[in-house]
Amino acid sequence: MSPASSPTLRQRRLGGELRKLRDRAGLSTNQAAALLGVNQSRISNIEAGRYAVGQERVRTIARNYACSDDRLVDALAGMTGGRTRGWWEEYREQVPTGLLDLAELEHHAVAVRVAQAIHIPGLLQTTDHARALFSNAVPALLPHDAEYRLSFRIKRQAILYREPTVAYTAIIHEAALRTHVGDSSTVKNQLNHLAEASRRSNVTILVIPFARGPFPGSGHGIDYANGPVPQLDTVQLDTEHGSEFLDAEAQLQRYRTVLDRLEGLALSPEESRDFIHGLAKDI
Repeated sequence: MSPASSPTLRQRRLGGELRKLRDRAGLSTNQAAALLGVNQSRISNIEAGRYAVGQERVRTIARNYACSDDRLVDALAGMTGGRTRGWWEEYREQVPTGLLDLAELEHHAVAVRVAQAIHIPGLLQTTDHARALFSNAVPALLPHDAEYRLSFRIKRQAILYREPTVAYTAIIHEAALRTHVGDSSTVKNQLNHLAEASRRSNVTILVIPFARGPFPGSGHGIDYANGPVPQLDTVQLDTEHGSEFLDAEAQLQRYRTVLDRLEGLALSPEESRDFIHGLAKDI
C-alpha cells in the first residue's frame, strides 16, 4: 500500500499521537522500526498520517513503546483505518480542506464547546442567516461556491440531532446576538431558532451580556472538541486564513481554562434563553 498524499486531520492526529508515545519511550524512528519489523520510512509515514494502520498494529506499537494507558490505547485503536468516507468527502474540491477537517472532527467528538463573540456558532445558524453571512465573504464567493458552503454548514448541524447525542455548549456574547445579519425577519428567526435549540437536552446556550465587562478569548471563535480521552481533545480556531487546529497539552489546558472562565461570566441557560427571547421581541 502506497502512502496517502493528503491524510485527513484524524489520520494526522493518530500519527502525531504515536510519535508522542515514541518520543516518551526515548526511541528513534530506526529503533521503533526494528521493533515493529519494518523500515524507518514506514514509521515516518505512519507518524505523518500518510500510512493507514489497523487496530492490532496500533496496540503492538503501544506495547513496543511501553504505554500502559489502556484508555488512551483503546482510543487510538478506535482511530485506525483508511480515510473515513463521511458525508463531507462529497465536498472535497468544493470547500476548503480546513472545513472538511472540522466536519470530521465534529463527527467523531463526544462533546463540543464553542465560544463566539461576533458570530452565531455555525451549528446553530439558520439557512437564511448563513446565506447572508456568505454573501459578505471576502473575497466574494461565486454563487455556486456560496451554495456549497451553505449546504455544507447545514449538514454539519446533523451532529446535534443524531443518536447517540453529542453534548454541545455554545457560549455567545451579546455582540453576536445584536449584530444584524440579513433583514429583520432573518434576525428574528435566528434568535428564535437559538431559543428553541436551547431547549434540546444536549444543547446548552450561555449568553455573556455586555454588562459582564471584558472577557478572555474575544479575538476569535473557539471550538473545543472532546475526544474519547482528554489527550485526544482538539481546539479549532477561526482565522482570516482558515481553520487552525491545536492539540498540544499546554494549548488544550489554556483553552479549557478560557472556556471555563467564559462559562463563569455567562448567564445561566434559563437566563440566557430569556435574554434571547427579549432581544427577539424588540425586533
